[in-house]
Amino acid sequence: MSAQRSFIVFSLTMLLFALFSYASAATVNSIRVGYPQLTGTNTPLWVIPEAKLDRQYGVDFHPIYIPGGARLTQTIISGDVDVGLTGGAVINAILSGADMVYVALTVPTYAFSLYTRSDIKEVSDLRGKILGVITKGAASDHASIALLKQYKMSQKDLKVLYFSRQGDALAALDKGIVAAAVLTAPTTLMARRLGYKELVNIGSLKLPYTFIGAAMRRSLTKQNPELVKAFLKTLIAGLRVAKDQPAIAKQALARYLGVKDPEIVDEAYQTFAPLFPRIPYVSEDAVRGTLADTDHPKAASADPKDFFDNRFLKELESAGFVKELYGTR
Repeated sequence: MSAQRSFIVFSLTMLLFALFSYASAATVNSIRVGYPQLTGTNTPLWVIPEAKLDRQYGVDFHPIYIPGGARLTQTIISGDVDVGLTGGAVINAILSGADMVYVALTVPTYAFSLYTRSDIKEVSDLRGKILGVITKGAASDHASIALLKQYKMSQKDLKVLYFSRQGDALAALDKGIVAAAVLTAPTTLMARRLGYKELVNIGSLKLPYTFIGAAMRRSLTKQNPELVKAFLKTLIAGLRVAKDQPAIAKQALARYLGVKDPEIVDEAYQTFAPLFPRIPYVSEDAVRGTLADTDHPKAASADPKDFFDNRFLKELESAGFVKELYGTR
């Protein structure tokens, strides 16, 4: 009888454990987050699994590398990823009727530099030459347009060659296929090691732009607002770690960039850490800046307010989440 009672108790215990495990699993929302380039812009995303921040907010993050902003945007539209941390390609997609919206902006300006061959002394020397950028209609392309405007030029004054990855653009520069390339960290360090010079730091111009924002289907924000808020809580926590805990941030960068070279990791970290905001609100100015640099025929008449939704971030701030996360600072 004692053995039978022990068996019953054991069976009930295992049943309760199974039910508890199921309930716990049910509260964790899996979310697929795409990113288009291997750069330091992704630090807030990459520190989330590194520091196991996601489970604290009922989210299981799955970072997915999808090369190219335009391709990633299509993947968001199709529902193959839930969120994309990407740039201006989203603006073009929305202008074309895509059911998308920005819910956060983690880098609000162009964080690119123009690297050139030694015979290019100034931007005007690019007339008639070939410029390498990443993906037509995406951030690198828009950065080239914005830069050329500063020198009263346009892409019509030269030829633009598009690539899917930063490394491909650098390789084209090194092989003499292009005269200059629009690059970001840590590819910038690799360019300097190969002997190429930074002609213009486009980021230093501080032009408002949706360089890296969290974009998702608008229908998802309506169907599952709690998931959106859980995602944003985790992203804000990732921004805090990215800014305040460089050791963890650099560890994550080394892992996801697949490098052990501390100089490359430091280049990626130092370039972007100062740009990350405390609360990643999307600004009208950033959207307006993107609209100004896209060649989409509907851009000129578009209302910047139609491209973003800050209400989830406002709810979190009003509820005291950010203040609690940062303490008294």
